[in-house]
Amino acid sequence: MGPGDGPDRLEGRSLSGARVVLGVSGGIAAYKAVEVCRRLVELGAHVVPVLTEGALHFVGEATFSALGSEPARTALYGDADPIPHTHLGRQADLVVVAPATARVIGSYAAGISADLLVATLLATRSPVLICPAMHAEMWDHPAVRENLALLKRRGTHVVEPAVGPLAAGDVGPGRLADPGEIVAAAQALLRAAGFGGDRTSTASPTPRRDLAGRKVLVTAGGTREAIDAVRYIANRSSGKQGHALAEAAAARGARVVLVTTTDLPVAPGVEVVKVESAAEMAEAVLERAADQDLVVMAAAVADFRPGAPAPSKLHKADGIPHLVLEETLDILAELGRRRRSGQVLVGFAAETDSIVERATRKLLSKGVDLLVANDVGKKGVGFSYDTNAVSIVSADSVVDVPLSSKRAVADAVLDAASDLLRKAALS
Repeated sequence: MGPGDGPDRLEGRSLSGARVVLGVSGGIAAYKAVEVCRRLVELGAHVVPVLTEGALHFVGEATFSALGSEPARTALYGDADPIPHTHLGRQADLVVVAPATARVIGSYAAGISADLLVATLLATRSPVLICPAMHAEMWDHPAVRENLALLKRRGTHVVEPAVGPLAAGDVGPGRLADPGEIVAAAQALLRAAGFGGDRTSTASPTPRRDLAGRKVLVTAGGTREAIDAVRYIANRSSGKQGHALAEAAAARGARVVLVTTTDLPVAPGVEVVKVESAAEMAEAVLERAADQDLVVMAAAVADFRPGAPAPSKLHKADGIPHLVLEETLDILAELGRRRRSGQVLVGFAAETDSIVERATRKLLSKGVDLLVANDVGKKGVGFSYDTNAVSIVSADSVVDVPLSSKRAVADAVLDAASDLLRKAALS
């Protein structure tokens, strides 16, 4: 079987509509990225090549400009676009780096935006697929292994290098994976994000506008409950999933209010209400909920708070404080009690065991339409990660969304909610 004759050739243009940033860094294996680019384009993906300065020592910009879906990008500055990395990162459905050198892996892990490629990696919230390639001694270096392990913990996907011939006649681990293997891994990630199947059009799909004219309220982040003037009780929620939901709802035409505890970037057109405590979130949500068509409670609201927070700082010299906790208002349950006809309510539950069973009980007890549950004990799921895996529980079904970008999870949740809104309008 020759190059390009693998299973991916049998699937037509199954990636039509998917935008892929293909990063190519400086290593002898850069020539293989030409084949990766060609195959992704043949599958219908819109491929934007981004080449580092080092890559240009091994491959030509003109080659990738000819094979890609638009001209190759090589510089962070000097482009007509003043913030190319931000636009590339936001528009990408997947970022693939093949080959990924030790420098790129280290810069990405450390958050050092040394060039357009690393800046794009730092600016995207979409899945990232890293394909390392380097000499065996570099591949075995503890710094490289630790950087890669750190990226994996953050949710970065990795196609491990192969063992085989290397530069200068050496043989060992560090050889870039076969282009077919890289493309297959990219396909799997894009399928999880909703691309794949029997698409035949080479044009980008029409953006979903199924929430046009709808009013949507989303909550995000973890609340902080004061102990004294400087300390608080909190949880590990980053707010990324709630912000992804707000962004996705706005992209689908909704008028979005985002009640958030975080300072994460917000999509244009989204109204932001900043809060800190569970009480502030309850006030902000309940004040606006009656007017909303869809309420998505993605925030991690504290169940308990100190009953009498100290007005000034508690000092260690005064001894160990005795904290008496009291329950906070169950905002989701209160929304269930107050809901108006035709309104759709979605709750979230972070669990560590009996995920679907606990979610089903909460669905019924709180009177909501959908309960989105995830196992935050799993790698890459939930708190702080850019990826998530959830079960969307309704009264009559459970839809499992495999590990995907939080934007892909957001769209899956909104698909289910939009379907309920449509049914409510017809009833």
